[in-house]
Amino acid sequence: MGLIHVEDSADPRVDDFRDLSTADRRPDRPGGRGLVIAEGTVVVSRLLASRYPVRALLGVRRRFDELAGELDGLDVPQYVTSAEVMAEVVGFHLNRGILAVADRPAPLTVSEVVAGADTIAVLEGVGDHENLGALFRNAAALGVGGVLLGPGCSDPLYRRSVRVSMGHVLRVPFGPLTDWPGGLDDLRARGFSVAAFTPRPGSIPLRELRRHAPGRVALLFGAEGPGLTETALAAADHAVRIPMPAGVDSLNIATAAAVAFYELAPGG
Repeated sequence: MGLIHVEDSADPRVDDFRDLSTADRRPDRPGGRGLVIAEGTVVVSRLLASRYPVRALLGVRRRFDELAGELDGLDVPQYVTSAEVMAEVVGFHLNRGILAVADRPAPLTVSEVVAGADTIAVLEGVGDHENLGALFRNAAALGVGGVLLGPGCSDPLYRRSVRVSMGHVLRVPFGPLTDWPGGLDDLRARGFSVAAFTPRPGSIPLRELRRHAPGRVALLFGAEGPGLTETALAAADHAVRIPMPAGVDSLNIATAAAVAFYELAPGG
């Protein structure tokens, strides 16, 4: 399907892209449609290579030219317009110059997320979209095999998370861990040791964890600030800390996760 020129910002064919500054397509927002939105050529490229079924693209001609090889043979509408019309549709000026929208496939099961993974991340209460996106980017960079989302976690496919992750939320397998904290027993049955990250005294320094958990490991992280709940800590096999100087009691969750991923994951 070739490029389709759009000259009127009111054209209903581009409604999937409309007013993203106030009506992002989160599935938990009333009236939301659950669309996945990719911004910029790098993230759009990762969306095109993912399992997410693309619905349409909207952008300026230069960005379509940059993606020409990847778009060749893609049978979805590709709407080309000016930067001014695109800004009127989207609700703000988009420097990246191209958007793609996709539908969501069925969520991955725990079995699908952990298949073949030696190291995974398990999250509890991680509600900040930017932290979540950054954590996925770190997981992709450092060889973490998957991410499981416990209670209180934000949607990794929220537009801001997708953007901050540079599209890696579309590559790193993730899914819900709905049985909480009982699902940690399921991971244990699959050969994982569960390591909960906490600054509390008596926890194992990170560099000593491999002596206690030499095989598959599930790294358990909580929300920035409150950290993991007592329920989650009690359900873990090990409490682990990242040693820090006196007076520094915590790291941004994405940073803490990156340190742990580097130390433990095969890509580190």
